[in-house]
Amino acid sequence: MSDYLSLGVIGRVYRRDLVDEVIAETRSKERRARLLPARLVVYYVIALALFFGEAYEEVMRKMIGGLRFVSAWERAWRVPTPSALCQARQRLGEAPLRRLFEQAAVPLATPATIGAWLGRLRLMAIDGVTLDVPDTGDNEAAFGRPGARTPQGGAFPQVRVVGLGECGTHAILAAELGPIAT
Repeated sequence: MSDYLSLGVIGRVYRRDLVDEVIAETRSKERRARLLPARLVVYYVIALALFFGEAYEEVMRKMIGGLRFVSAWERAWRVPTPSALCQARQRLGEAPLRRLFEQAAVPLATPATIGAWLGRLRLMAIDGVTLDVPDTGDNEAAFGRPGARTPQGGAFPQVRVVGLGECGTHAILAAELGPIAT
């Protein structure tokens, strides 16, 4: 049940009208009726981050299960195959998600938020993380591999992510990705 409720938060943060606006703006709307329309794929990709480590189909099952729980989804609908989910993500591309982040990533602290201010100055923090990415030639060329004792380097290419966060709320306001050597 908590998984289904977590997905409800996604819909509150990324309102349907905002998602539709971003899809239209980035020209990512599907050209024909599909089992996986662009709006659903946007929410699905966000859910993939929320349920990191879960199988693709399981994340979709949780999304649809939550919608079925509140009677907002057709009961006969079946979870697509991992291949169909992957193709839907490729069709969508990164542009709508990047634009959605730009639109939704805003400061959240109010003057009453504890730990968010030093006098009139908003407190911000910079932090980073490295993530393994799929072992493809394109990813290796774009991001590189970490150093290791083997000639080819680490087991997987890695991307470095650096974010700017608001201290009082932990809201991420900006993020950049780059090669592991950055």
